[in-house]
Amino acid sequence: MKVNARGLTLDELTNHIIALGEKPYRARQVYHWITAKAAQSFDEMTDLPKGLRAKLSEVFSLELPEVIEIQTAQDGTTKFALLLKDGEVIEMVLIPERDHFTLCVSSQVGCSMGCKFCLTARSGFKRNLETWEIISQVVLAKRWLKERGESLPLRNIVFMGMGEPLANYTNLVQSLKILADHEGFNFSRKRLTVSTAGIVPKIWALAKDFPTALAVSLHSADQSLRDYLMPGVKQYPLSDLRESIKAFPRIKNGRTTIEYILLKDINDGEEHAEKLYRFLKGLKVKVNLIPFNPHPELPFKRPEPERVEAFQRYLLNRGILTTVRKSKGLEISAACGQLRRRVLSPNSFQAVSAEGASSICV
Repeated sequence: MKVNARGLTLDELTNHIIALGEKPYRARQVYHWITAKAAQSFDEMTDLPKGLRAKLSEVFSLELPEVIEIQTAQDGTTKFALLLKDGEVIEMVLIPERDHFTLCVSSQVGCSMGCKFCLTARSGFKRNLETWEIISQVVLAKRWLKERGESLPLRNIVFMGMGEPLANYTNLVQSLKILADHEGFNFSRKRLTVSTAGIVPKIWALAKDFPTALAVSLHSADQSLRDYLMPGVKQYPLSDLRESIKAFPRIKNGRTTIEYILLKDINDGEEHAEKLYRFLKGLKVKVNLIPFNPHPELPFKRPEPERVEAFQRYLLNRGILTTVRKSKGLEISAACGQLRRRVLSPNSFQAVSAEGASSICV
């Protein structure tokens, strides 16, 4: 079976290239092509001899998931449905910002955390994504932007799509190393954000193995309420989670982001804001308030704007940096908590390549 080169670090690829009897510098050339240049085939690598390209094609795969559906919201947010080789489907979301694009990538097919407010959780957990399947999402996004002639760069990668990234720890760290490598994608660590529901032992591990920007989905500073809303992490007490946040390295003096979805009459009252303040006091964090994105399959409601503003004001008045996220992609179910695995047939949608994707944007 061929090795998918997209899942290899530069050192690993170099070892393979040397084993083929080639010079190490050839590995750097190939690595640059499959990362920074987002090459889809070895034939695109015009600075390599044809014989070497043929040899590489026999040993390595550059397979990418198949783009089977693309939806674009009025705000420019674009959601891609990707068909994997085993028939499973994942989603990734490309978000336009003022001077760059942010890509929200998935790390698992489905999710096992069981968060009550999340559509992805309702589809259950199927499997972890391989490293090359994670990296492929970045490659497809880069190719799509290039073919559309977009001038703004893809600058931020956020592991906030389908799945719990820290539950796929080995492939997550391997992906982060590839994305941050100066010889390849060259993403700054502060531009790589790992979001977690709060798997405390893995937060400590990431702090040691490969610290990046960290986002913690909290949603309540009341232990019993959080256990109800997020049953997948109830074995990790809030006190332990707080210690892991406090100790996590801050990349270039950044702050850990605390994600807090506001659910009407569930966790949006002043008493909840007070408990959140007590939990966060003394931590270098910023709070990202996310008014719930409603969906017919979920029982929760979105709080009124005045209630959101009151919650934010309570924290700001006590010195906690707090913003309210403007959810993007709501009408195409691309906003926070709305991604889910769907059962799709390869023939359900027009299959498109990254180059032709713009032809079916809506």
